Amino acid sequence: MTFTVVGTPGERRTALFAAACRAAGLDEPRVVPWRDVLGGTGPEFAPGALVRIDSPGEDPEADALLRGPGDPARVGGGAAWYAAFTAGLERIAAAAGRAGARLLNDTGEIAVMFDKRRCHARLSAAGVPVPDALPAVTGYAELRDRMAEAGTRRVFVKPAHGSSASGVVALQTAPGGRIRAVTSAAPAPGGYLNSLRVRAYETEAEAAALIDALAPDGLHVERWIPKAALGGRVLDLRVVVVAGRPTHAVVRTSRSPMTNLHLGGARGDLGAVREALGEDGWRRALGVCAGAAACFPGSLMVGVDLLVQIGWRRFAVGEVNAFGDLLPGLTGLPGEAAEGLDTYGAQVAAVLRRAEPQGVPARWHGAGVRAERPV
Repeated sequence: MTFTVVGTPGERRTALFAAACRAAGLDEPRVVPWRDVLGGTGPEFAPGALVRIDSPGEDPEADALLRGPGDPARVGGGAAWYAAFTAGLERIAAAAGRAGARLLNDTGEIAVMFDKRRCHARLSAAGVPVPDALPAVTGYAELRDRMAEAGTRRVFVKPAHGSSASGVVALQTAPGGRIRAVTSAAPAPGGYLNSLRVRAYETEAEAAALIDALAPDGLHVERWIPKAALGGRVLDLRVVVVAGRPTHAVVRTSRSPMTNLHLGGARGDLGAVREALGEDGWRRALGVCAGAAACFPGSLMVGVDLLVQIGWRRFAVGEVNAFGDLLPGLTGLPGEAAEGLDTYGAQVAAVLRRAEPQGVPARWHGAGVRAERPV
């Protein structure tokens, strides 16, 4: 059995997956650089290869092919990125078909996960709890109109195509014209750059300029669901689901609305969260994550961002991530199949289990399940 990874050579993702292969006694996987896929020639796979599609990562050359020339740290360009990315996915699928190679993650499902509007709609249609979405908006003025119609003063504004909270804005309004827009987007000549420091804009002119700069690439707007907290820090969970089973979970905590670890969030105490939820609540939380993953049955792995609401009784899925397994040092949930394995080792083990005797399946788990709706 041999793996091929479409990714970025030398980055942590490809290195960690290669280490998992070696630990399982398998050959080093071949790496096909995203820059080669995007460059127009298309990839070539060996007959029967097992192909894992991973993130283009932070390769500046791949970013230029996806969004065009410019600072890789810039916010925006999501529409161009998505068009080039999905064209690359189509080349990968076509090459796999020609070679008789097997994709470990379905290219069409990856495309849905990278469009927040389509992903939200798919989850909602399957009964998976998600925050209520507002109608589409094309700019700040329209956003304020839609918020007024929905009777809400707090929303998350997300670029339709994006990851790592790039361009995400947590927007709050209050009587008297008060406003607060929390984001990692920092002003720069010609636009905005991603920053590792979350900041707040507190004038309407600043908030409007930011939203209007993001809007041409498409926006997805959701009601802001108040999150549960421990120790004065709000939290959510990133749950990795492998072959239909939740295998890893990390608590992400923050004093800001953004819990992303690279934006100053910190890993929290999973045991304390499980205690607050109780065993029934914990089982229900994992069930919601499994239901979200089941909406993408052709994907060996997805990362589910689970919002735990104030009161610790209700949940909502904020995101489903095609490449949500970069959690170095995190081992599997105790008592489960991936105990002692990292997220990459769990995926290799799942493939090995399913490869005997009938071969690697095209579907890793069943269709989406119906789940409770959030308040």
